[in-house]
Amino acid sequence: MEFQDRVLSCVDCGAEFVWTAGEQQFFADKNFKNEPKRCKACKAKRAGRPANGATTRERVETITTCSACGKDTTVPFRPTQGRPVFCKECFQTRKFAGAGGL
Repeated sequence: MEFQDRVLSCVDCGAEFVWTAGEQQFFADKNFKNEPKRCKACKAKRAGRPANGATTRERVETITTCSACGKDTTVPFRPTQGRPVFCKECFQTRKFAGAGGL
């Protein structure tokens, strides 16, 4: 089958772009069924976004008191009421104390 350049319209920005015969041949070789919907600029902009519309969360830092030693510490989360919060040193001590039982 002989392919010829085609002019398509981008679904995002509405700009026209050329779908070359070579690109059509590539799509046919890969058995792609759908023609491209976006121009190269919109495709690149879309590829730079996080998947599934996910937004990047800001890192939360909370100043709290260690449940084990009582000193003030900063943790990278919002503590849940009723659950203990440990400073880095107490957390490491508890982590390594629990690892020996394997």
